[in-house]
Amino acid sequence: MPGGVNFFRYTSNKMYAWYLKRIGSTKVAHPSSIMLEVTNHCNLKCITCPREYQYGEDMDKGFMDIKQLKKVIDEVYPYVDSIGLTGLGETLMYKQLPEALKYIRSKNKGIITTISINAHLPNSIEIVKSIADDLDTLQISMDGVGETYENVRLRGEFKLFYDNVKAIVEYCKDKRADVMFNFVAIKENYFNMAEVVEAASELGVDYINITPFNVAAVTAHDISYYDFFHSEAFKNELQRAKDKADELKNVELTLWDVKSKNEFKKCHLPWGHFYISWDGYATPCCAKPFPKELNFGHVFDDGLLKCLNSPGYRQFRQLWYENKTPKFCEKCHMVDLKPIDLPFELPVN
Repeated sequence: MPGGVNFFRYTSNKMYAWYLKRIGSTKVAHPSSIMLEVTNHCNLKCITCPREYQYGEDMDKGFMDIKQLKKVIDEVYPYVDSIGLTGLGETLMYKQLPEALKYIRSKNKGIITTISINAHLPNSIEIVKSIADDLDTLQISMDGVGETYENVRLRGEFKLFYDNVKAIVEYCKDKRADVMFNFVAIKENYFNMAEVVEAASELGVDYINITPFNVAAVTAHDISYYDFFHSEAFKNELQRAKDKADELKNVELTLWDVKSKNEFKKCHLPWGHFYISWDGYATPCCAKPFPKELNFGHVFDDGLLKCLNSPGYRQFRQLWYENKTPKFCEKCHMVDLKPIDLPFELPVN
């Protein structure tokens, strides 16, 4: 928590947020969590990524201006608890990343910082070394082993990935940053889930989260894709991954919440972890962060809180209260993936 007078500002904001929720307001207080898309450029072409489909083809690409990034951080301090410096692109391509992390630390050493990477840049190891003590969570995308990995993460090379991750994990052992894997399950890789657990064990990565593919922003698929996650084939492979984690005992396996009722009200993003695109737009979520499709204002020009409480955003939250799914959110796995009946339990992320 921040000290001095900022402690009172922080706690007063928490109380105000509680009050707004209590009375059912569509307004929000200063956010506790934000996500800054420092870039949407990427060195890979992954078949799971929305940037490789129509929405991504139409989007503008660039890097967040470091002055604007600092301006946003100045606005959310001292209220913010966590900041993600990531988005649709490869975060390590953002040259000002070390500067951005140090700036956050200069505000409050307790702010939780997170990034997501693909570990494929030639200098990935060196960049991680430069930020490991200013970072809390280093999430690495891991979508298969060997040829399966390369068939999902196009332009990727599994051996390079494996060697880079091995060096990164070794370096981060005594540093602030915790390393984890994120696995997006699709038809092309689900049979590798147990092998990914095994690879994590070998590499010293002690946490893996599995999430089903979200087709909200993928124009090549409709919601019938979600039927696959109800198949016995998928369930059996998930069981095999769980059994492997139980056997190895040094890898914690978690699963996106696939059991609870799916509806617009299941989504927490209208209320927190607000996404700001590289060029400054407040977009509804990280699954479909395309300002040309929908945005609630320009943060760099108008300020974050004004955008978060704009008429459009408040109307969006009113739909949440009414549990009416906006057209923008159709096809999202929060809404259209029916609960999966699993004969076993996995911790939910």
